[in-house]
Amino acid sequence: MNKDSLSGLALIALAAVYYWASGQIPDSSLGDEVGATGLPNMLAIALAGFGAILLVRSLIAMRSTYEVHADEVNEEDEKDARIPRAFGFIAFGAAYVLILPYVGYLVGVALLIGSITLYEGAARRWTVPVAAIGGAVLYWAVFVKLLGVNQPTGTLFQGLFS
Repeated sequence: MNKDSLSGLALIALAAVYYWASGQIPDSSLGDEVGATGLPNMLAIALAGFGAILLVRSLIAMRSTYEVHADEVNEEDEKDARIPRAFGFIAFGAAYVLILPYVGYLVGVALLIGSITLYEGAARRWTVPVAAIGGAVLYWAVFVKLLGVNQPTGTLFQGLFS
């Protein structure tokens, strides 16, 4: 087993414990249709899903390394790249926070997804903007439509949606 498969199993176990713990939250008279456990249960399910995806991905990667001997990745170069890469992600997060009041949630998330995808080395093809826009619409639908959490529209687009 590699570290991704162990991480996937750990995420699934953590999700199970989190789901059990969220079931211990008492209902209150101020609760709505979703209840006090609705969002924590959804987060636990999402965490388990991400753990399962990570586990499946690692198993596929392990299988492909046994079938085809790909070029060896120099671990020393990978270790040296971790700190600058982390600062890159922090910079993307800071840029997102700075532009969010101007462009709004939908455009901001699409730009964040697209820029991180390109930063991680994805090929510059039509799939990047499609995935960025699709991901932003999915996040917007989950938060605004499903959970009822309003997101900022941004000052640039405020007149269009008001």
